[in-house]
Amino acid sequence: MSSDPWGRVDETGTVYVRTADGEKVVGSWQAGSPEEALAYFERKYEGLVVEIGLLEKRVRTTDLSAKDAQAAIDHLREQVDAHHAVGDLEALRGRLDKLVATVEARREERKQQRARQSDEARKAKEDLVTEAEQLAQSDQWRAAGERLRALVDTWKGLPRLDRKSDDELWHRFSHARSAFSKRRKAHFAQLDAQREEARRTKERLVAEAEALSDSTDWGPTAARYRELMAEWKAAGRAQREHEDDLWNRFRGAQDVFFAARSSVFAERDAEQSENLKLKEELAEEAEKLLPITDLKASRAAFRSINERWEAIGHVPRDARPKVEGRMHAVERAIQEAEEAEWRRTNPEARARAEGLTGQLQAAVDKLRAQIEQARAQGNNARADKLEKELEGRQALLDQALKGLQEFGG
Repeated sequence: MSSDPWGRVDETGTVYVRTADGEKVVGSWQAGSPEEALAYFERKYEGLVVEIGLLEKRVRTTDLSAKDAQAAIDHLREQVDAHHAVGDLEALRGRLDKLVATVEARREERKQQRARQSDEARKAKEDLVTEAEQLAQSDQWRAAGERLRALVDTWKGLPRLDRKSDDELWHRFSHARSAFSKRRKAHFAQLDAQREEARRTKERLVAEAEALSDSTDWGPTAARYRELMAEWKAAGRAQREHEDDLWNRFRGAQDVFFAARSSVFAERDAEQSENLKLKEELAEEAEKLLPITDLKASRAAFRSINERWEAIGHVPRDARPKVEGRMHAVERAIQEAEEAEWRRTNPEARARAEGLTGQLQAAVDKLRAQIEQARAQGNNARADKLEKELEGRQALLDQALKGLQEFGG
């Protein structure tokens, strides 16, 4: 009989293994010595040790699924429980039990990981839906459209949720994209309609502009062209393939008219420049009458100058005020000389002037007396008020005295 710490072979060739529950029959060995029998079944044990070691490594270092790991553990446990090996089978069972616990922990960890990934995917898809619903209201057609296409690609890269949740979120996402596409289509349809209306309007404006291009009614036609330009701008843009052609025709018609007008105005300007030169010479001749010493001769000379002035045509508009102002200055000087002469020779006016002067002088004297009295009484406020009144009366008196001097006295 042969034995070792974990097993023995009896005289009949039966091989036993020692366990916590007593000896268990491993098998029968008739082919050789008891030592060879034990060695054979010990090798069986070492084989189980190796297999368990490999499974432990796979569980620890690979992504072996919990289901496959448990199946491998169960298979090894069946071999250990069959007692077809000699060795510390309880130690192997302990390692298998520990491996079960590891697989269960891994299973729970992966379950939690999947739950986290699901939550993250749900949150990501909810964020995509929210952004898509916001973009559905955007009028930035190009940018929003590109962003929505990018969101679809992002969605495709996310893991699926449970069918109900995934379908609900996709329905909202798809509805937002459809709503945006519908609004964009309606917008561009409206834009096309507006551009077609603009094309018809601009064709009408072009027809009128071309009809006016040979007009010689310069002022009203130029004004109408300005109105047509305002209508053109208000009409908006036509389709791109029509806009440039219509504008070139419209602008070309205007150019024809304004070029003709400029040619005519250039001739007119040359004529008016010559007229200005003549009128400046007459203004200079009139200014030589100043100052007025002989009223009768000056009046006759100015009448002659003015008749020649009226016979000359228009001058440039920007030069008109200055040259006409020079003539008016001479005319006013003659009128003032006439008025002075009339006042000097009019006894009634002289009498009125003398009477007014006397009244104002009396009023001034009276105010001065009142001011002196108020100062003497210490009533400075009244005195200041009276002095202001005195200033006004004194000014009137000075003016009246000046007028009286014009009568020679």
